Amino acid sequence: MQTMTANEAKTHFGEFIDKAQRRPIGVTRRGRLVGIMMPPEDYEQMRQFYADRLRKTAEQVGKRAEAMGLTEEMLEELLADES
Repeated sequence: MQTMTANEAKTHFGEFIDKAQRRPIGVTRRGRLVGIMMPPEDYEQMRQFYADRLRKTAEQVGKRAEAMGLTEEMLEELLADES
């Protein structure tokens, strides 16, 4: 991944934005990666991937809990327990 320092990104913001529309660009500060600017399409695909992954995991956990005998009432009781 190509990187720019925070100062370079600030000084050459137009160039930074142009590059980031084509591929992810890392931003570094004091030699450490502090952020990534990426095309909106890449961000949306990544967001959708993780949302789908979370949804599938939640479904799997729910099915396993149900198979082990966990009921809605038991879950509500567990979640309400403040001890």
